[in-house]
Amino acid sequence: MQTEERLLLADTPVTDIAYFSARINVRGELYGIPPIARLAASSARKHLVVAEVSNPTLVHFALDPAFPLRDRLLDSIAAAAAPYDGVNIDFEALPLSDAANFYDFLRLLKRRLGDKVLSVCVPGRTRPTNDAYDYAVLAAIVDRVFVMAYDEHWSGGPAGPVASLRWTRQVVSWALQAIGPEKLIMGLPFYGRAWGSSNPAGAYKHSRISQMLSERDVVPVRTDEDILSFSFTDTITYTVYFDDSLSLHRRISHFRSVGATMIGFWRIGQEDPAIWPLLATPLSDTAATTNAPPSE
Repeated sequence: MQTEERLLLADTPVTDIAYFSARINVRGELYGIPPIARLAASSARKHLVVAEVSNPTLVHFALDPAFPLRDRLLDSIAAAAAPYDGVNIDFEALPLSDAANFYDFLRLLKRRLGDKVLSVCVPGRTRPTNDAYDYAVLAAIVDRVFVMAYDEHWSGGPAGPVASLRWTRQVVSWALQAIGPEKLIMGLPFYGRAWGSSNPAGAYKHSRISQMLSERDVVPVRTDEDILSFSFTDTITYTVYFDDSLSLHRRISHFRSVGATMIGFWRIGQEDPAIWPLLATPLSDTAATTNAPPSE
């Protein structure tokens, strides 16, 4: 399988690479651990990402001390992190009911990691929110808090910027207040999103199909099993929002001006290449993320 490590050039001006990612299996063990040797050409510090972004139920059982998975997962992460400089935890969509167990898990992991850097990803917030990602509590536990200041708009909602300047100004304001500049990494998106005016995929009632036939003046045909089928061509309007070096640099400049000097990106390989010369004036820390497939 073609990997994306080749997109990380030796002179890419980053100090840290969060290597995405190891995953959790149903036994509380890691799998798909990215081999650090693939990053040998970079002098940046390397951090193993442990991610579970779509299965909060699995994470619940892995975090709850009532089940035998937590200690196994902690041991598995500590062992996998041996060649790395740190570990980044990216557990998303956690419910408030798992907050206490999440915080305890991070405390225990920090003890196991010793001098290695422990960081955690959190969603972008503009104010205190009653969820499992209390900025202040997390900042007291971990070494770095990576605020994912993107997905203000997402594909399932109305069209709009992935991260507008107005919104990110609110996010960094709250993050500085709750986390402080010493541990805060402000995340920026390298990607864009598209919205279409029509997406016909899905299941339809017979009445809706009849309406479609009538609206488009289409005659269905029967298969050899007498199942009806028809095709039609529709015009779709796409709306796309994306960042280039200028829009990214405007946000970076604002972060600098308010004292948020550490920035990170999701993710290397998706960027406008013109962003790198604009970062010639070094920040105190510039983190990046590169994606690793689970296997060759």
